[in-house]
Amino acid sequence: MTLTRITLGLALAATALAAPAKADQLADILSAKTLRCATFADVPPFASPDPKTREMAGFDVDLCNAIATELGVKAEVKPVSVEARVPEVKLGRVDITVANLAYTLSRAEQIQFSDPYYLAKEMLIVPDEDPGKTKADFEGQRIASTKGSTSEMSIKLNKSTPLTFQDTASAYLAVQQGKARGMVANTMTTTKFVNQSQTQGKKMRMIPDPMIFQPIGVGMQKDQPALTAKINEVLRKLDTSGELGKIWDKWLGPNTEYKIVRNDKVVPLSELKFEPIP
Repeated sequence: MTLTRITLGLALAATALAAPAKADQLADILSAKTLRCATFADVPPFASPDPKTREMAGFDVDLCNAIATELGVKAEVKPVSVEARVPEVKLGRVDITVANLAYTLSRAEQIQFSDPYYLAKEMLIVPDEDPGKTKADFEGQRIASTKGSTSEMSIKLNKSTPLTFQDTASAYLAVQQGKARGMVANTMTTTKFVNQSQTQGKKMRMIPDPMIFQPIGVGMQKDQPALTAKINEVLRKLDTSGELGKIWDKWLGPNTEYKIVRNDKVVPLSELKFEPIP
């Protein structure tokens, strides 16, 4: 019995030593000359089908292309659902996820985040006639959001009840139809809906205090130091050269319906002051 156990142990040890090391994903990307990039399937202005060309377009699509260009490869954009953004990259079905991906502790256990390229806010919008003034006024209330998003997490953290949907348009419609008291999404999306509501449907307004702050970065597989270092290097280069600012202004800047000025810089996560969400 003892000899059998020893023999088995030696066999397992030999197998472990013979197991190949984890592939270098950056080398694979450069060899294939293709960067597989997950984006939202239909969440403008980040990524959605262009009605004229039917090609994916938006801030995240342009950022995918810019990163690919810096790597000297072609971007292959793969639209995914909100809740699939982490699994797709974790399982290796894509190389990176660029989909307004907020840093959370649970996500950071599953995938690697790049240095953040902006600090987002989750905002609550409600019908104009709603008496609520602060997010605390909506504790225990049903609030709409996209499924599997940090918007949903922020609703739970506020002790409210999330009513989730596959996309932001459906979540917004739920509020318009009175199925939810309000809706939570990022600043860009909520600003768009508030502006839209002034001429269409039930008028909406934004609650001033953010539900949460969240650093936004590129998602990658864990244990890929070369890829992580390269993506961080590329993001800093795009920021320093002004290319990242140009992409921002094109989709989200002062001359768009969002009118948001980007003051953030690409910095390590450790340099940001924020409270990570679960």
